Amino acid sequence: MSGDPDPRYVLHRVTPSEWVINDRRYETNDPRHVVACVYEYADTEVEVVWLRDLPLAVRYTTAYEVLEEVTRVQDSSRATRPIAIPHLPPLLAT
Repeated sequence: MSGDPDPRYVLHRVTPSEWVINDRRYETNDPRHVVACVYEYADTEVEVVWLRDLPLAVRYTTAYEVLEEVTRVQDSSRATRPIAIPHLPPLLAT
């Protein structure tokens, strides 16, 4: 994970076996603030209930792995430069 001192996504433990991932871009009373609920399924597995339409798995090894995946997927759109589209000169009228 990056060492960002003010990350957009944060993991909060709710109970000993439950976490939520919050998007700090939105206020706590905004429904978009909670991205996912993470539940400990077994000692080495967690299950995720996504509250956003994200193309991600529902099972991971740890809650921290879920947080890393959300950060990677959501920030990937800003990680690449725009793709240059080649332009053709206008056709000459004959």
